[in-house]
Amino acid sequence: MSFIGAGLAIIGAAIGAGYGNSKVVAQTLESMARQPEMSGQLRSTMILGVAFIEAVPILGIVIALLMIL
Repeated sequence: MSFIGAGLAIIGAAIGAGYGNSKVVAQTLESMARQPEMSGQLRSTMILGVAFIEAVPILGIVIALLMIL
């Protein structure tokens, strides 16, 4: 059962991160299309947001490994 739980934790983290990243990138591109002069600042904010979102799957993998061990 711990293997199934670990697999579900990884799957949930991956799906959530993929959805979150897609929303962040889509909204940033939309904002860049509306205000091209802000594209540099929006890009750096997007990269920071994507980095924070990517921390969630890493924590999911750590939790999954703890469940297995």
